[in-house]
Amino acid sequence: MPKLANGHIRTAEVAKAARTLRYNWDDVIFFLEVARTRNLIRAGQKLKVDHTTVSRRVRELERSLNTTLFKRSKAGFALTEAGLQLLQFAEGMENNANAIIEAVVGSEKADAAGAVRIAAMEGIGSMYLTTCMAAFSKAWPSIQVELITDTRLLDMTRREADIFISFFRPKGRRLSVKKIGEFRIFLYASSAYLQRAGTPSALKDLDNHDFIDFIDEHIQLKENRWLSDILRPAHVVFRSTSLVSQYVAASNGLGIAMLPSYVAAHNKDLHPILPSYFSVRDIWLSVHEDLLHIARIKAVMSFLEKRVAADADHLMSAKHPAKG
Repeated sequence: MPKLANGHIRTAEVAKAARTLRYNWDDVIFFLEVARTRNLIRAGQKLKVDHTTVSRRVRELERSLNTTLFKRSKAGFALTEAGLQLLQFAEGMENNANAIIEAVVGSEKADAAGAVRIAAMEGIGSMYLTTCMAAFSKAWPSIQVELITDTRLLDMTRREADIFISFFRPKGRRLSVKKIGEFRIFLYASSAYLQRAGTPSALKDLDNHDFIDFIDEHIQLKENRWLSDILRPAHVVFRSTSLVSQYVAASNGLGIAMLPSYVAAHNKDLHPILPSYFSVRDIWLSVHEDLLHIARIKAVMSFLEKRVAADADHLMSAKHPAKG
């Protein structure tokens, strides 16, 4: 396949190259797995072959197409521009193959196996999504979930993740975006702190209390500025870029923290303060359009949508959910 100086494959030449070049479709399957795992060993494990076989098949595909599909480094395999273009075509071929299987044997029997990478902010990723994984694994034991918790914005068009859970509506070319729910954020404090500092009974009482918050200059998303939705505290005793660290600090009596309900639910000793004052954030699920018909992606998306809907009352309440 002809290659431009910048590594791009001319789209118009793909059909022509397909008629003139000989390549093994199985090599494309190896390419897809390396693109998703970014690692030869993990790709080999998924395909049940040795990693040297994966490396050889990818090199054979690159030779057949006369282009470089991956940038190799110690950090793993990253797609080149040519690789990104091939990924779009390869996933389209995979989607068509899955559609044939679903049409013949039914969607419930289609191959839903392999890894699915979810990206989310640390708080909702660690303190909510992770708590759902046991139920998901029981329902879909052949699907492995990989969770990225990151404060930076990921580029879904470059396949840094398969599914993105966010508090804002992402923008990107060929992204499928859906609001799947919402949650509330309340003020919480531990019993130890309230015994020491007293329980506020009005908003003006908060001027005399210690607070826990984010480090302002490190907040990349305005959606994380939830404490300022209610007040600008006069006395902040601890700041962290980590919501989990803020939760731990509040649990240990350091001060009052504004936490999502799903975070505070992990400690019944955290008590809501002035629960009539709260902030609300949306939960958005995003996936690249090329992945929408892949069985394992569909399984994870469906599970998350149903789970968030089932937890709606819990996500909107300052009270701890009842067991049973």
